[in-house]
Amino acid sequence: MGRALKYDIPGPDWRVPFEGARERGLAAIFAELPAPLRLVVEIGFGRGEFLLEAAGRAPDTAHLGVEYSGKRVLKLARRLARTPLRNVRLVEAAGERVLRELLAEGSVACFWINFPDPWPKKRHQRRRLIRPELVRELALRLATGGELHVATDHEEYARQIDASLAGEPLLENAFAPDRFRREVAGRLPTAYELEWRAEGRPLHFFCYERRRPAEPAPARRYP
Repeated sequence: MGRALKYDIPGPDWRVPFEGARERGLAAIFAELPAPLRLVVEIGFGRGEFLLEAAGRAPDTAHLGVEYSGKRVLKLARRLARTPLRNVRLVEAAGERVLRELLAEGSVACFWINFPDPWPKKRHQRRRLIRPELVRELALRLATGGELHVATDHEEYARQIDASLAGEPLLENAFAPDRFRREVAGRLPTAYELEWRAEGRPLHFFCYERRRPAEPAPARRYP
């Protein structure tokens, strides 16, 4: 028999209802952090160890964790309450909805999407998160020079991710001429990543940046 899920929060509750976040705005939710707000978003934080470690390393940066599973949000809220971190907020919602209804264009410094569900069966692949229309939404919400990081251990999904990212004109590959990398120096590992690395699975790490606007051509001078 599994352990009963505990619902009490042993400290501050940093969960934010989606509707409340949309009405108040992220600047209000992170009001105690210095302005201008630097926002990092992890979509699908899973067990949450990556999010907490990243937030601990950058205490003046706002970290928004997005997760569809209410159980995972609750578990991480309980863990977060036991830490001194004050720069993390958790939202229970689908990543697509957060992008379209909560995040303003040009407002995000960095997105992390670590090992999204590959939905390996062909009839389920339409549920995959990374696809061209969602990449477009991600790109629009990145600030100029902002970064989008995606990781997967699934070979076929990696090819789809590669095509979706490379096909977005607002983004450029930070790892070029490599399409992706197997290792990234200094990267924080997730718990799943450590498990899969130990199993010898091939890992794929992608990093794309929001392109900087083209500078206008200098005015032509005439003698």
